[in-house]
Amino acid sequence: MGETRESPANIPDMNFDLVRKYNVPGPRYTSYPTALQFSETIAPAALIDEAKRDFAGEKEISLYVHLPFCESLCRYCACNTIITTKHDEAAEYLNYLAKEISLWTKMFSRRQRVGQLHFGGGTPTFLRPAEIEKLGAMLHAAFDFAGDAEISVEIDPRRLTREHVAAYRKIGATRASLGVQDFDAKAQKSIHRIQSLDTTETAVRLLRDAGYASVNFDLIYGLPHQTEETFSRTLDAALSLSPDRLAVFSYAHVPWIKPAQKILEREGALPTPEQKLVLLKLIIERLTGAGYENIGMDHFAKPTDELAIARRNGKLHRNFQGYSTRAGLSLLGLGVSSISQTDKSFRQNERELPAYKARLDAGELPVAKGVFLSDDDRRRREIIMKIMCGSAPDSDLENEFPAEREKLRPLEADGLVKIENGRLTILPAGRLFVRNIAMVFDTYLQSAAGRHSKTV
Repeated sequence: MGETRESPANIPDMNFDLVRKYNVPGPRYTSYPTALQFSETIAPAALIDEAKRDFAGEKEISLYVHLPFCESLCRYCACNTIITTKHDEAAEYLNYLAKEISLWTKMFSRRQRVGQLHFGGGTPTFLRPAEIEKLGAMLHAAFDFAGDAEISVEIDPRRLTREHVAAYRKIGATRASLGVQDFDAKAQKSIHRIQSLDTTETAVRLLRDAGYASVNFDLIYGLPHQTEETFSRTLDAALSLSPDRLAVFSYAHVPWIKPAQKILEREGALPTPEQKLVLLKLIIERLTGAGYENIGMDHFAKPTDELAIARRNGKLHRNFQGYSTRAGLSLLGLGVSSISQTDKSFRQNERELPAYKARLDAGELPVAKGVFLSDDDRRRREIIMKIMCGSAPDSDLENEFPAEREKLRPLEADGLVKIENGRLTILPAGRLFVRNIAMVFDTYLQSAAGRHSKTV
């Protein structure tokens, strides 16, 4: 299949009337059902038994390790973090991770083969280099890793050393995602994250010198004080370092979940939905004009990158880490608040560190809540994830989803989708509203009303 790149000329004009119409609360769909449907009424033992059955198969799995510690609070952040400067807490945390790994490996009927491993947080480089190597040794002792396993790590360039880079590379990391957010000094001050271009450039050089195959940037639009002019300069600076991928996230303002975000309201007016769409148009034009492919809702990659290739081949996947090339892998999450996934269930560990430790001290896996998927859930998950990955769902709407077909008529009239012979196709304008399109197939939205960030 040949390459298909978007040019700036193909980016649709922003219709602010549509922005106002579709700027409603909605999920980002890193899962379906979303985490809001996870229930504490489901017995952890039942979720663990289902995982045991799933792990009995021969397929590879994906691992996620949550390392929650950060030295300072970034005001935009909605992740589950622990703010501390006491680095000894990480050493104790590793001991609890060892307990959790041991409990899981005792459940397995065979050694699990890992095709993907991601270190997230928090700040994975909060660990000292020796602790990183210890964690890697624990994982490699408990699991078999495929020769082409993808091992990635999230990095805060502000506190990165050559020794951190070497330690993660020693345990197999080949991909790194750098938190950048914005290079504008005023925006950085408002979000309490001061990070110079030189600091980011040094981190990129250290990673590439150490042999990391992919160095990626995370940016955020929709923060206080961002304008088209300032964010254009941020994009210039990011492109000057030639990252392999860019994730340019729409800021999710959820102060009812993360009270620290209320500070941003006092720091300066947050951009309006119309202003955010202007920024999004700028992002798409600048990055596709620079040769990056628009992978999905908020990801861009060089044409030679695995994500771009997977999208062109219809093999792109979406999970809790965003877009991925490893579809179909069950996910085993380790650490406080981490989420796991099998074909028929989701489960989440205790969100608070004391509860997580107490469960492990009692010899129990720290599973706190979850959800079992019905056949209907699994079918809708398949369709929603294809929509989020820009693919045409394999379904006959007229016969399989007649109610959803009716709900799609307004989106069809607005030029976001086309339905022909019962088949759904996302039009160019619709790519800016994929969350809204996916929401048509979500049967849980009403029960989660008002608990999501807005789609724009």
